Amino acid sequence: MIPPDDSRAELPDPDTLEPPPGRRLRRVKVVLADRRAARKPLRELAELGEQTSVGEALVRNLIRAQLRTTLRLTLLVAVLLGVLPLLFWLFPGFATLSIAGIRISWVLLGVLPFPLFIAIGYAYNTQAQRNDRDFIDMVEK
Repeated sequence: MIPPDDSRAELPDPDTLEPPPGRRLRRVKVVLADRRAARKPLRELAELGEQTSVGEALVRNLIRAQLRTTLRLTLLVAVLLGVLPLLFWLFPGFATLSIAGIRISWVLLGVLPFPLFIAIGYAYNTQAQRNDRDFIDMVEK
């Protein structure tokens, strides 16, 4: 029983309570849940599952975002690696330049692409995950 507000009586400490003879104290599990988080956006999920025109538009937007990311990064790789042979053709002295006995053209064409591919792959993965999260957030709202 909770004491009235005007009473200054202290509640007993639950750890020191003794059960009545022949009975045991029961534990009570208290769970606070946000009911808003349990709600699912049924309309958008149904439209995606039933492949309605709205669901198709949502998926089409996701595919377009992924395609834009792919084309942008592919263009970046093509420009960065495609400009090297053009540079060697326009400036033949640059192609024969060597550092520590190794031609710069071999370094730029044989070593440079690997860290570039790793960086572009990481950038693509990050952007694709961001596109997926944006799609999920749009569907869930």
